[in-house]
Amino acid sequence: MQTVVIVIHLMIVAVMIGAVLLQKSEGGGLGMGGRAGFMSSRGTANLLTRTTAVLAVGFFLTSLFLSWYAGYDRKPSSIIGQPSQTQPAGGSPIAPPTSGGILDSLKKADEQQNQAPAGPQVPRSQ
Repeated sequence: MQTVVIVIHLMIVAVMIGAVLLQKSEGGGLGMGGRAGFMSSRGTANLLTRTTAVLAVGFFLTSLFLSWYAGYDRKPSSIIGQPSQTQPAGGSPIAPPTSGGILDSLKKADEQQNQAPAGPQVPRSQ
């Protein structure tokens, strides 16, 4: 479905670029808007203007559909409180915050890591 809409979208874009390039320049920007042109009749200008407007509406609609379709099955996800993915260096996963904010839960996790030994300990003589 998405591939079909993308192909239609790209075809609309290509035809719209062609229609815009065929239109007669009215502003004479950079001195290039001469009177004698490939399509100089007023009826052709109306046809090209209407064609460009219809193609612009098609481009807008396919863009909206593609953006809607991209987010259709997207579910919200959180990087906080997912113990099954990764565990911190201390070995125990960080629990999701029950009260306070993320800073409180990170502070608690840091305190838990500081309480556990960092590595092998040298025996102390008494």
